[in-house]
Amino acid sequence: MEHRKLKEKELLELESEYCSYGDTVHYLENPNIFERCEGSWLFDTQGRPYLDMQMWYSAVNFGYRNKEIEEAHNRQMSTLPQVASQYLHKEKILLAAAIAGETQKRFGSKGRIHFNVGGSQAVEDSLKLVRNYKKGKALMFAFMGGYHGRTLAATEITSSFRYRKRYGHFANRATFIPYPYCYRCFYGKALEDCGYECVKQFEKLFETEYYGAIDKKDNEVEYAAFYVEPVQATGGYIIPPPGYFKRLAAVLNKYGILLVDDEIQMGFYRTGKLWAIEHYGVKPDLVAFAKSLTNGLNPLSGLWAKEELINPKIFPPGCTHSTFSSNPLGTATGLAVMEFIRKNDFEKTVAEKGKYTVSRLKELQKKHRVLGNVDGLGLALRIEMTKADGFTPDRELTDTIFQEGMKGDIKVNGTKHGLVLDVGGYYKNVFTLAPALTISYEEIDLFIGLFEALLKRCRV
Repeated sequence: MEHRKLKEKELLELESEYCSYGDTVHYLENPNIFERCEGSWLFDTQGRPYLDMQMWYSAVNFGYRNKEIEEAHNRQMSTLPQVASQYLHKEKILLAAAIAGETQKRFGSKGRIHFNVGGSQAVEDSLKLVRNYKKGKALMFAFMGGYHGRTLAATEITSSFRYRKRYGHFANRATFIPYPYCYRCFYGKALEDCGYECVKQFEKLFETEYYGAIDKKDNEVEYAAFYVEPVQATGGYIIPPPGYFKRLAAVLNKYGILLVDDEIQMGFYRTGKLWAIEHYGVKPDLVAFAKSLTNGLNPLSGLWAKEELINPKIFPPGCTHSTFSSNPLGTATGLAVMEFIRKNDFEKTVAEKGKYTVSRLKELQKKHRVLGNVDGLGLALRIEMTKADGFTPDRELTDTIFQEGMKGDIKVNGTKHGLVLDVGGYYKNVFTLAPALTISYEEIDLFIGLFEALLKRCRV
């Protein structure tokens, strides 16, 4: 089959017959085929440009075809592109040292890095570390609306039942605690006078053995860890109130429960910090990371854990393994990402671009009441779509805008564009925006124009 001669219609016919529908491609009624990319842009087989405002679920934080990062990947390809993960290469060592060193600066604790090939796998490894350290305790706390992956064990700490329903339970489903989603507070409170009711309700679990978490005779807790997202990602890029995590961490410390920080979407300056949890002054016991570690050029993930959880005596050789973990193409690319971060002041520029984008969206919100909630931390941004009352979720409008954006025919300033958006949220009515951290102000303004054009088109 001479694939270069096939037309888009023929390719889609082959896809329809031979590709699994089990992934997320077919959320789109008419799937697109893309041919090239550059910066903040994707281009389809017809050469139509699409401004990407989700950048592969935040995997490409530093822009498509980033020259410096791509060159490092290609240099490694010409020297040592392949070597078994049971052997050492310098890029693995240097990357582990770079991430561990930067993390120690932020949290004040020595730790080690363990690599794997994807976010779910990093979460799985973290579960192994937690269970091992906590002498086999298998129960975890996690958040309602939280997402930690779709491998079997990761789905047990992911709140959505639909990820488990086809396969049954693998181990122990987490106990899910309400996330501090102030716009739609689980307890019906307002932040101004709630006194952090959500934390108070969590701490009540430890008042008596009959709430199922603690033996009050010796104060031993049955739970090993609490898995958190410092900004809830798939749940809708929800930004928690500033004092929440410090209060939660105080409860966890009191009862000896580990804090596991899932930075898979929010790490590497998505929020303007290396780790998003830095915004809240909290020091986790473990950090899971992936996605933009290699700017999307290689499936590489990892976790940082405190020395007492991961030192060679407690976690000796052979405790876990993956064939492609710490592969040299990935680690060389990761090193280039860390160097690119070092040379750019993302803490400053991401905060500034985020504030500017939120301000432009709030201008839109004044004109269009269907933008029920607009918020952001750095360039992790949310637009919650509602009915005209500004609160009732509007999933239909959200999906229509998403579908229309992918047609590539939105005319702004005399030129047709597409707009790549991602939908999340508890009611599937939130646009979760994760633009390239290198996005220009001109591109931000273009996004506002494209999004408003879609609003006008879709609100029939």
